[in-house]
Amino acid sequence: MALTSPGTGTSEAAPTPRSAPARGLLPLLLVGNTAMYGLYIGVAGVLLALQVESVDPANKVSNFGLIAGVSAIFATVFNPVAGALSDRTGRRNPWILGGGLLAVPAMLLLGAVDTIALITLAWCLGQAVMNVYQAAITSVVPDRVPVAARGKASAAVGLGLPFGSTLGALLGAAFSDHYRTGYLVFGAIVAAAAVLFTACTREERRPAKAPLPVRAQLAAFAGALRDHDFRWAFIGRALLVLGYFSVSAYQLYILQDHTRLPAGMEPEAAVAILMPLTSVTMVVSTVLGGYLSDRFDRRKLFVGASALLSALALAIPAVSASWPAMLVFSVVNGLGFGCYMAVDTALVTMVLPAAEDAARDMGVLNIANAGPQIVAPFIASAIVSVSGGYTALFIVAALLSVAGALAVRPIRSVR
Repeated sequence: MALTSPGTGTSEAAPTPRSAPARGLLPLLLVGNTAMYGLYIGVAGVLLALQVESVDPANKVSNFGLIAGVSAIFATVFNPVAGALSDRTGRRNPWILGGGLLAVPAMLLLGAVDTIALITLAWCLGQAVMNVYQAAITSVVPDRVPVAARGKASAAVGLGLPFGSTLGALLGAAFSDHYRTGYLVFGAIVAAAAVLFTACTREERRPAKAPLPVRAQLAAFAGALRDHDFRWAFIGRALLVLGYFSVSAYQLYILQDHTRLPAGMEPEAAVAILMPLTSVTMVVSTVLGGYLSDRFDRRKLFVGASALLSALALAIPAVSASWPAMLVFSVVNGLGFGCYMAVDTALVTMVLPAAEDAARDMGVLNIANAGPQIVAPFIASAIVSVSGGYTALFIVAALLSVAGALAVRPIRSVR
């Protein structure tokens, strides 16, 4: 592995990003990530939950936990593998385009099945396809954006979450009675974003890498975690994502079974209100967090503070099951999680062990995103089943967010 400059994630042997991002790159990153998160939120958070409930209403919590957990295993495997393949070819755009186009048939298949086993298999395929797309588009920032602009670039990536969440929630609610059509709409949006991104961005082809034996490839994946700062960034992201997805994956069921909604309000309508509310606050905190972290060159401070704010947000619905409490939760959660994802993404690009392995190592880091999604549904399902409700789930998720805030302290090469 080549030597890495401290805190930059750039290697002496690898090409360095240009002095400023290419014109139009940041808006295209926003579009590409918005489409991706729109599918994740709209499908996994609304349509898939409704489809599972329609098949077996009595066992919806355990069935949904099983599907989400098993499919996340596929996401965990495919993300670093796809990243390593794009590293080997020295290209990102073909993988973005291929993953995006394949989202259409994957969503078509998901809408066509009607048993828990087949839904699980179909969503596994969908996760695999989307993680090919995600691994490549995630690597664009360390590939093509200079360190001094990483906060702004990461904010553009981070804005994809609130915009995508709003898009996903609104389209999910709109197609709640016709989820098969909804699946196709989300697949088409991702495909269109992939075509737009690859048609409008030029990439400098990086040197292709010679294939390694399987044992060496496995060792290379694990090797990134031997880097001190990268390992702590991985741990912090994993803890916060575990807390976040333990709750967010069950949002529809929380609104059905925990929250006291106003008379006449359906849970699907409540999702369509909460997601845009969260998104507005996410937009504000993402932009401010990315800008201020660049301005003051302080990544750890913003990451730790935003993780603690997320913990505070998760404590609110544990104290009160009222609708106003859920509204406040959505606002505070948006402020905390938006800033966290924007600044933590910038931090991560600065602790990559080597630039020539950026996609592979970002794929390894994405295990911290996908891995917790494997265990989160099982943990959440067990907590809800044992405690008989969702209050204990909020408390556990808040404690995980506090642990995520503390995990950034040992990082040495980034302030």
